Amino acid sequence: MQITIILVAPARAENVGAAARAMKTMGFSQLRIVDSEAHLQPAARYVAHGSGDVLDNIQTFPTLASALHDAQFTVATTARSRARFHYYATPQELQPLLEEKAGWIKRAALVFGREDSGLTNEELALADILTGVPMVADYPSLNLGQAVMVYCYQLSSLLQHASPAASEIDGGQLQALRRRADRLLDVLGVADDHKMAGWLQQRLGQLTHRDTAMLHRLLHDIEKKLPG
Repeated sequence: MQITIILVAPARAENVGAAARAMKTMGFSQLRIVDSEAHLQPAARYVAHGSGDVLDNIQTFPTLASALHDAQFTVATTARSRARFHYYATPQELQPLLEEKAGWIKRAALVFGREDSGLTNEELALADILTGVPMVADYPSLNLGQAVMVYCYQLSSLLQHASPAASEIDGGQLQALRRRADRLLDVLGVADDHKMAGWLQQRLGQLTHRDTAMLHRLLHDIEKKLPG
């Protein structure tokens, strides 16, 4: 599985450099930047210290949605108090979840938000699952570079898993399931129940490959029984 790190609108060049250094230390190399040129400032390369190749290969995008164009599974980091949905995975819980998905998903994205305000609710809604670092402090905040290091350390073992062959991948399976679920809620007239819809979308991100396939079959049978 390929894991791409995405930083959304980082404001400080030093934070981008620290993130690049954390990535290189743990074996990650694919970094994308959304709506920022902070990585072009000299301070980014100074702090990166030996991780210049990560900075040199940065891809930039105007929006998070465009940065996720080829991601088959998206994890968004957030402070618990900002989470739109109640469920979120700790870094420890995230590792086995992604390990299972390594067998049927080629590229995952791990998204970090702005230093001062994190990700918007609209950006969080693009994720398949949310994650946060439990902290004792009254003000739950990590420096961006520290946060990237925590996750890269926790997930570094996933880099040892070979990506599945292209012929074995049905990369759109989970996204198709989400669209099917949305259509079903609409047909049933409960699409405006945002709490239930949000809960459903978050839970879908936890499904295994087998469970995803089984739920596709169930929704197919339900769709056949619906009028029209």
